Amino acid sequence: MNMGIQGSFSPYSAYSSYGSFAVSGQDDSKPILNPGESTEKKPGSKSSPAECETCKNRKYQDGSDEMVSFKSPSHISPGASAAAVMGHEQEHVSNAYKKAATNNGKVLQASVSLKTAVCPECGRSYVAGGETRTQIKYYNEENPYQKDLKLQDSTKYKGMNINQAG
Repeated sequence: MNMGIQGSFSPYSAYSSYGSFAVSGQDDSKPILNPGESTEKKPGSKSSPAECETCKNRKYQDGSDEMVSFKSPSHISPGASAAAVMGHEQEHVSNAYKKAATNNGKVLQASVSLKTAVCPECGRSYVAGGETRTQIKYYNEENPYQKDLKLQDSTKYKGMNINQAG
């Protein structure tokens, strides 16, 4: 049989339940600036995502010369930033395909990369922006170098394929 003290004893245990109280007219919580977000403050953060002034004031703006969305600064919530930025970058890809189609070109490559960041105030990660890279090849039939290249290709490829079905 094991003999020992069950539980613990403290001389202050009689005073452990004072209940909570608040000073009248004084509220330590910040106002909720981002409704629907967590009010839990992460360790090392200055505020919770619901109380974050930085996330509330963050604006997105496009810096290109194309006609796409976000030409004027606009707010996007951190939760919706990935979808909104990806949709915006896809507008650039769509414009590249339209430009290639109207100017006798071909899109060789199109890629979109999203950049993420962490809010310094609440510690929440969000999509901070994006970049679209496209490569378009244009065919210029009037260019003498292009004509010469076609002539060389035609002589090089003549007779390479033989039909032996006869």
